[in-house]
Amino acid sequence: MRVPSRTPGQQPGTSVASATAVRRVPRGVVPRPVPPAAPDLDAYRAAVADLLVEVGALAAPESAGARQVLLDERLREPAIAAVLDATPQGLIGARETLLLEMARYRPNPRSSAADLTALVRIYLLSRIDVLWWRDAATFMTDAEVNASADLVDLEWLRRRDLLRFRYQQQPATLVGRGVRAVRRRLLPDARPHTAGLKFRRARREVVGLLNDIGREFDRITPPGTPPLWVTSLVRSAEHQHQLRRLGYAAMVPSGHCLGYAVDVELAWFERFGARDALAGLLLARQRAGEVNVVDEGQAWHLCLAPAAGLRFRRSYEAEMGV
Repeated sequence: MRVPSRTPGQQPGTSVASATAVRRVPRGVVPRPVPPAAPDLDAYRAAVADLLVEVGALAAPESAGARQVLLDERLREPAIAAVLDATPQGLIGARETLLLEMARYRPNPRSSAADLTALVRIYLLSRIDVLWWRDAATFMTDAEVNASADLVDLEWLRRRDLLRFRYQQQPATLVGRGVRAVRRRLLPDARPHTAGLKFRRARREVVGLLNDIGREFDRITPPGTPPLWVTSLVRSAEHQHQLRRLGYAAMVPSGHCLGYAVDVELAWFERFGARDALAGLLLARQRAGEVNVVDEGQAWHLCLAPAAGLRFRRSYEAEMGV
């Protein structure tokens, strides 16, 4: 028996006329373009993890040429290229920036990149932040950060017991730096070893996220464990470049300069037996699509996902009674 043929796109059990009608666009109506599929971030993270193993095997200085060949090949793999190509720099710009970062890399105690492998990990995983917030405006100067109506004053919130996390601000004077140094000598483990925040300001949705993480961290850790500790929040591009000159692994562009990235202390919580609990909590938040997580050693970098931004903004407003 001969099976009747179907036109392309016709579903089983429909006539040619009905299948055609499904595709027809009314006259005068402009069809909407189909948006491109979002890159697969799980596949991207897995591909980056594989790449890091190979970079580690080529860590010797004499392997610089082999590393470049490796990156040229692996960055063009679909899982990685899809993410890098969707960032403002594009695939070629991201590749050139990474190669330049590697060429300039010099280990130093200030940098969260302990070696070249860590540098590549920090750069590539932080590109997810830039992909997510590619349309957000950068805080270019310190004055813009201090004057922005999109940011709230953390000290005002702290004094009213509205924060579920802690931080310390960078000393602004020579006397303040001296007091900090004396405190560290007398009580070396009382606080994380961090310079502190230059700006005690943050986006409302970021405060909502950190408060939510802080409450969960308090629930899952033993009594006596200190609260979540934040080591870095919003930065200006001006400050980001200053950090680069000082030797920090401060990537450009950065989610910090958009106001959506934060760094939270992990290493210090080892002495309280809470580091692994915090790491697991943060990775679970990443699996839930709330944040991007980058392991930077002592502190972990987090960036709020756009899909979760509105929820945490509403959470902040509910807490503050706005």
